[in-house]
Amino acid sequence: MHGPATAGWLVVALCAAAGTYCLLRLRGAPGAGRGTAGGEALMGFGMAAMAVPAAVVTPPRWIWLLYAAVFGVAALRTLGPARRSSHHLHHLVGMLAMVYMSVAMALLPGAAHGGHGAQGTGDAGGTPLATGVLLIYYAGFVLWTGARLLPLQTVTVTAPDSRAGPELAGTVLADTALPDNGRTTGPVAGTVTEAAPVVVPDVGAPEDRPEMALACRLSMGIAMLAMLLTL
Repeated sequence: MHGPATAGWLVVALCAAAGTYCLLRLRGAPGAGRGTAGGEALMGFGMAAMAVPAAVVTPPRWIWLLYAAVFGVAALRTLGPARRSSHHLHHLVGMLAMVYMSVAMALLPGAAHGGHGAQGTGDAGGTPLATGVLLIYYAGFVLWTGARLLPLQTVTVTAPDSRAGPELAGTVLADTALPDNGRTTGPVAGTVTEAAPVVVPDVGAPEDRPEMALACRLSMGIAMLAMLLTL
């Protein structure tokens, strides 16, 4: 089927790009940062491999078991840091989700590869409860991460009684509304909040651009949603 195969290739491209960027972050990241970037790169490339359409390759059952073993070991390594950091806890959930999907695909008759955006066989993998819980988690993660990429900018505007018009404290990024006569009628103080675009520096190493790392995590969250929906 053309539609699911196309979706599968989109997931492959998305995850491979995210994994490549995470590898680039390894160059200048500190000790703890290198572990985080390495785990995210593993997730990206692992998801890309799992999403390859069945029309191209149908892996045998032992490949899925190998995936489960690799991500199971990665999940065990994440247990310690996950107790101290919510970010590592998210990594742990992702590793366990990969183990779950790998085992589910291995248990399908013939170890079919059609679950992840490929040509389906009509068999459903996994359990509805576990799949539903993961779908809810990743849907919330995608919404929360997307909101973080659209920061709000808050400025304070003050206008004392004056015929000359409002005096602005600091740098004002929003216009102040005045009465029809162009004068203020008394002290005015308030807070103006408006959406502001993410400022991306012209130059900088990957580890110096946290908004790019956040975008990669958002991409992998969306890809995980797509894979779970077709499991």
